Amino acid sequence: MMADHVAHTAEARLAVQFENLAKQQHALRFGMWIFLGSELLLFAGLFALYTAYRTTHAAEFRAAFHHNWLALGSINTVVLITSSFTVAWAVHSVRGERRRTALAMLAVTMILGAVFLTLKAVEYADHFQHGIKPGIYYSFAEMPSHGAMLFFTLYYFMTGLHAIHMCAGIAVMAWLTRRVARRKTTAGYHGELELGALYWHLVDCIWIFLWPLFYLAG
Repeated sequence: MMADHVAHTAEARLAVQFENLAKQQHALRFGMWIFLGSELLLFAGLFALYTAYRTTHAAEFRAAFHHNWLALGSINTVVLITSSFTVAWAVHSVRGERRRTALAMLAVTMILGAVFLTLKAVEYADHFQHGIKPGIYYSFAEMPSHGAMLFFTLYYFMTGLHAIHMCAGIAVMAWLTRRVARRKTTAGYHGELELGALYWHLVDCIWIFLWPLFYLAG
């Protein structure tokens, strides 16, 4: 009876266009890597734009770095590296049929993501109080140059885009947590958890590049 139940569950999860779960999982992973590649291309274009502006306004960019909050940026880096560990631990726990540990690690991952966004909001608020705003709203009296405005506009756009990805990652983690809690994601079928973890790792890796660009390269 247990074997019949497992077979029925596998059949229910198999989409009609696939012959078996193995081919379905392969297609899902392939599609996910294409999606991640497109995300990398998006940020690669922004990194190239940053490089071009930094080359043109090198002195202003170097001076502007000192007005970003290095301590918060560094703490957020540690937070995201830790979250990558916890989401990987969640995947490992599901594979080992340790559902409670997996749920705990997914919860910690979401909490760390929320901590990251909170610290980023604190930094944004501090900048806004000093008139450090993007684009035409820039009014920082201490650095009125066009190069400084470009630096902070790129800062808001790139870190803001990353924050949007982080919000999406938290939503994905919440959905995966629900599936694990309802035993829809198990040791026998956990492909969606692996793909969700890959997305989370991508978001973390992008920050690893943003951190030196806006906090360390001055």
